[in-house]
Amino acid sequence: MIHAISPIDGRYASKTEQLSKYFSEFALIRARVYVEVEYFLFLINQKVIDSEINNDLDLVHAIKRLSENFNDADAEAIKQIESTINHDVKAVEYWLKEKLSELSIERELEFVHFGLTSQDINNTAMPLLIEQARVQLIDQTLESVLASIIDLSDKYKGVPMLARTHGQAASPTTVGKEMLVFSERLENQLKVCKNVQLLCKFGGATGNFNAHRVAFPKIDWPSKANDFARLIGLTRSQHTTQIAHYDDLAELFNAYQRLNTILIDFCRDIWTYISLDYFTQSVNKNEVGSSAMPHKVNPIDFENAEGNLGIANALFQHLSEKLPISRLQRDLTDSTVLRNVGVPFGHSLIAYSSILKGISKLELNTTKLYADLDANWSVVAEAIQTILRREGYPKPYEALKSLTRGKASLTKSDIHSFVDSLNISATVKNELKAISPHNYVGYF
Repeated sequence: MIHAISPIDGRYASKTEQLSKYFSEFALIRARVYVEVEYFLFLINQKVIDSEINNDLDLVHAIKRLSENFNDADAEAIKQIESTINHDVKAVEYWLKEKLSELSIERELEFVHFGLTSQDINNTAMPLLIEQARVQLIDQTLESVLASIIDLSDKYKGVPMLARTHGQAASPTTVGKEMLVFSERLENQLKVCKNVQLLCKFGGATGNFNAHRVAFPKIDWPSKANDFARLIGLTRSQHTTQIAHYDDLAELFNAYQRLNTILIDFCRDIWTYISLDYFTQSVNKNEVGSSAMPHKVNPIDFENAEGNLGIANALFQHLSEKLPISRLQRDLTDSTVLRNVGVPFGHSLIAYSSILKGISKLELNTTKLYADLDANWSVVAEAIQTILRREGYPKPYEALKSLTRGKASLTKSDIHSFVDSLNISATVKNELKAISPHNYVGYF
């Protein structure tokens, strides 16, 4: 792994190795074999092929096992064929025909890849792989991130904290509520991701079923293709060129990009809270924070996450902008780009793991939180002037502005002296004096 070009397969391999089940060369070849096998059996089931194979359950199971038990040796055999003919999908077809011949299937062999072009296989295999990766790994990890942030919101519910707008002291908030901001955003965006419907293309060389219709003109091939897509768990785009529209993938990648942007925002906020000493980080005595400064405990998990999320988003954006564009009925640019689909998911997964690790190390420093609140009594100015408005007091905003603006050293005593100087009832004065930076936090 120390010779890997990409950190996904090198330094961070332990965090991304599960993705190889979905986005490796092996995974793509296996998915292609699966689609070819299912299509071959579908043609037999639909009696497009006059065959007795369907009457032999042992033989049917043996054919299915070609994809179910697909292994490294099978993939290498296909790559060897590809090295001779220089075509990856045709190599799958030739390999499958060899395997079917070993099962004594001869007469039906030419119905392997019948009427199809390569993209009928690729544009069904890839959505299947992406969907599996989402359901089985990516979204589950995101759910763990969301759950960890919700745990923070529950743990620190009602704990007051000085808010900062434009980097300046502002009306107080609570630690729990600030975590709820991110959990709500993530939850909403996760719903968007999960609701994106992935489509497949399955319609022959230019999407018109030309070869299918000329061979079997009495069969309603668009309907058959719809049935086949549903059989393997997809929905077929009805009118395509040689390739998929990819608008669905663009929608999906944009959704993950937005989700990752929310997490970048989260990482930067947590980083800032750590720099303010609102959060400290639990210390591993064996770790080194700096090669020169022994005292350092750096927020490296959130920095690592931010960097990887940025790389992921750059790639998601390129994929979403490039894939839906193809010259006329097809150019080959989508092919090489699609091979990189796993890369942004890899960087995303690294980031999600780092966020989970970083959150697990956070410890709230209430001493610093409360000290900052005590040092910023001017933040109750909003509360006081609002109550004075309610009471009909003349120009309350201007009075509080004169008292507080640009005066960071105001104390509790200064505020209370100001309140005592106001021409208002004792009841309202007591109401105003009961307000502090610690309790002026609204609902959350």
